[in-house]
Amino acid sequence: MKSFRMSRILLIEDEERIARVLKLELEHEGYEVHTQSDGRTGLDAALSEPEWDLILLDVMLPELSGLEVLRRIRQVNAILPIILLTARDAVSDRVSGLDQGANDYVTKPFATVELLARIRSLLRQRSLQDQPAEEPYSLKIDDLTMDLKSRSVVREGAAIELTPTEFELLRFLIQHQDEVMTREQIISEVWGYDFVGDTNVVDVYIRYLRQKVDKPFSSKLIQTIRGVGYLMKAEPSQTEEADDGSVAKEKPL
Repeated sequence: MKSFRMSRILLIEDEERIARVLKLELEHEGYEVHTQSDGRTGLDAALSEPEWDLILLDVMLPELSGLEVLRRIRQVNAILPIILLTARDAVSDRVSGLDQGANDYVTKPFATVELLARIRSLLRQRSLQDQPAEEPYSLKIDDLTMDLKSRSVVREGAAIELTPTEFELLRFLIQHQDEVMTREQIISEVWGYDFVGDTNVVDVYIRYLRQKVDKPFSSKLIQTIRGVGYLMKAEPSQTEEADDGSVAKEKPL
């Protein structure tokens, strides 16, 4: 029986106050946290210890930039989850970080609960990748199949490209197919934290998902249950969603 081990996080951040607060928050959540304050020592720590579960990496670092640290890590480790932390929020900066191999990108100032949610999401994905190859990790509904290890989605033989959030949303809905899921349940499981505020984000991502997994195909899998939430079911829905994201009235029986 495999013994329990706390997830180990390497935090590479040169702003002392941010590093101190994040370390306390992460340790409170049950993670083992090690910190480095510049790019060169951070890179050395990242490469010298093979047991990191995730790296939080500031972009603007002394000695060696965060993007250079990221590039060098990816030369030897393609799957280690890495989240970039930066005060630069230009689209070009985000694209550059993701193109270099970052799994996620958080702009300062950020809400700690959101960062924790992103960490949990990446660690969940990593745990699926680490499962023994002989165990099946695929989900299926009607003519749609999800491979949880390769994170691929196929319907009617056509590959469907999904963002990480869209993938997690589809996974949750398929795992609970034939069950009505409220927006609050979806927020809690997919986004990974107790959400306070407008749950419209669920409707937005449902609309994104429908455009990819339902609209191009003859049968619709995602149903709207008015006033409640959503249902994944292998039969045509009696409700439709308009292109602008609004939910249309039910069709008469």
